[in-house]
Amino acid sequence: MTLEKLLQKIDGKVITENTKEITIDNIYICDLLSWVMSHAKKGDAWITVLTNVNVPAVALLAEVACVIIPEDIPVEELTLRKAKENGIIIIGTQYSAFDICKKFIEQ
Repeated sequence: MTLEKLLQKIDGKVITENTKEITIDNIYICDLLSWVMSHAKKGDAWITVLTNVNVPAVALLAEVACVIIPEDIPVEELTLRKAKENGIIIIGTQYSAFDICKKFIEQ
């Protein structure tokens, strides 16, 4: 799925201003950073409620396609700055992780 299609499906907004073309292969939901590092796959959209500065580092290491922050949770400014510096796309949406997954699999 393209970034544009994902954004439409989840009523999402790219909050890092990164606009590179990406393809999302799957969804991965987890808030334990060490678990994400060892289990997320390249091309996953990672859903997490975490917004600290470690999120962009883990996203970069795991090579996820993007990070999705659900439920309109505000993201720390330092986190956004580090994500921008490293080309990590962070998306915000009003939907819960469950609803994001439902919308992702809908045709």
